[in-house]
Amino acid sequence: MDVLKSWRDPSSYITTLHVDEDCKNNEYTKEIIERFSGDVVIVPVGQSPVVSERDFPANLSDGKRHLYLTRNKGHFLKPCPATREYRCCDYHVLNTGMNCPIDCVYCILQAYLNNPWISFYVNYEGMLDEIETELSAHPEELYRIGTGEFTDSLAIDSITRLSEKLVPFMAAKKNGMLELKTKSGVVDYLQDLEHNSNTIVSWSLNSTRILQKEEMRAASLAERVEAAKKCISWGYRVGFHFDPIVDHENWEKEYFETIDYLYRELPAESIVWISLGALRYLPHLKDIGVRRFPGSTIYFQEFIEGLDGKSRYFRDNRTQLYLSIYNRLKKYADEKTAIYFCMESDEVWRDVMGFVPEEKGGIHTMLEKAFWGYSVGG
Repeated sequence: MDVLKSWRDPSSYITTLHVDEDCKNNEYTKEIIERFSGDVVIVPVGQSPVVSERDFPANLSDGKRHLYLTRNKGHFLKPCPATREYRCCDYHVLNTGMNCPIDCVYCILQAYLNNPWISFYVNYEGMLDEIETELSAHPEELYRIGTGEFTDSLAIDSITRLSEKLVPFMAAKKNGMLELKTKSGVVDYLQDLEHNSNTIVSWSLNSTRILQKEEMRAASLAERVEAAKKCISWGYRVGFHFDPIVDHENWEKEYFETIDYLYRELPAESIVWISLGALRYLPHLKDIGVRRFPGSTIYFQEFIEGLDGKSRYFRDNRTQLYLSIYNRLKKYADEKTAIYFCMESDEVWRDVMGFVPEEKGGIHTMLEKAFWGYSVGG
């Protein structure tokens, strides 16, 4: 019988490291090159990596094997690019790079990527300075900062070891916390870090069917939960994100199985928050996804254009999905765990959870209370 390959560490899929010529003497770049076991190619100033002879979107598949070390010439820290029409949690995105070796059918980055390769920014000192400046300028504000918006937070950590620089830095921040969100099982480099409980490690979860069929080179459910178990043993608190929730045959039974397994394996009090978000996508992502993944059927259902221009399930369908999953989570969840929606309307909040965020002080306050353990503002 064939044994499925483990993708606990998806960085093993990367075969070539491309290095900007003006970064090759950077000490951090040298560290990464020394750790990397594949081919190393220097990219001349003004040129770009050559990773594929195929056109878009086929070159996106080829680019997953190529990691490009370069500098971020823009801002590292930005508010989450939310929309006014749906409730946002006031997250701050830390841009450490773009793309990752995991290949999800529903990944929204496919519709945004101008380049097929995985980018990683080596000028991390500038990133830390930017965080320091922002947090120091607003000591009265509490910042939730995440690295998982444009890349997977830990998928290439065995190559970059960025966590070894970020986690201890954030440990000293009184008004900032860091969330490392991943679909991998790469947590070993977190073990001996000083984190001062200021870092949450979180995982995207789904039904086993979606994990296996729509998330290529991602860790299995068991590997993700085992990684979470390790982090808890090292003093970290953890979070989970059921996003995107996908309507499929036997969805309720399969999502229940994931939830039951999660709480069977992990202590409920260690889970700080859980987010819920149904499948949504930019309309042209469907064309890209169908061309790249012809065996997938997730785009062939009934959708409506939402207020943010993204295709979404009809509201009644979303509510049905959410109600079942939310009630199952509430069966096990600790009373201090914040369960919240990512980018949903007040109507859906009311229909499913029985309240709108403002009645709890807003999503931002709900999550601050769950993390820092007290009511903000008294």
